[in-house]
Amino acid sequence: MSKVLVLKSSILANFSQSNQLTDYFVAQYQAANSGSQVTVRDLAADPIPVLDGELVGAMRPSDAALTPRQEEALALSNTLIEELQAHDVIVIAAPMYNFNISTQLKNYFDLVARAGVTFQYTEKGPEGLVKGKQVIVLTSRGGIHKDTPTDLVTPYLSLFLGFLGMTNVEFIFAEGIAYGPEVAAKAQTAAKEAIDAAIKQVAAA
Repeated sequence: MSKVLVLKSSILANFSQSNQLTDYFVAQYQAANSGSQVTVRDLAADPIPVLDGELVGAMRPSDAALTPRQEEALALSNTLIEELQAHDVIVIAAPMYNFNISTQLKNYFDLVARAGVTFQYTEKGPEGLVKGKQVIVLTSRGGIHKDTPTDLVTPYLSLFLGFLGMTNVEFIFAEGIAYGPEVAAKAQTAAKEAIDAAIKQVAAA
């Protein structure tokens, strides 16, 4: 049975459209897969530190002594990577903020992208080391951006996840949320139908 890691990244807590979709995914998946293992990490409720000049030194192999803050960040990075590698299905809630992903999700990515650990450079170019994952991205937007130049989320996530070795990525969209309750409700319904189909695919994998 697949082990599922769910990453929430919205700052809006229970008011978040993407959080509502991840909660729906978890409820439906567990109902369809009794005894399944689902790990939920809320990157807004339990934020990842921002990568800065001090912390970046902890992410690179070195014989230099680490500061307490660097040691803490490196330990967290190791935990996040071990957690990522231990799960088969990765569900990422990626609301669009100012045309891109949330700061909370970007901070997570900065701590799991480690040369020699989650990717490596070879004579043939970069190689991702996080392989064999099925990724489902639940992305909510106030406007309509899918398949337009204003959608920076989809190409960025495809590039970043692929760089780490995760190439089996499905995007589920909930768009037009800011257009009013009726449009938001339709977007949620369409996204939930896509989630139901994705859960069936996970079960069949």
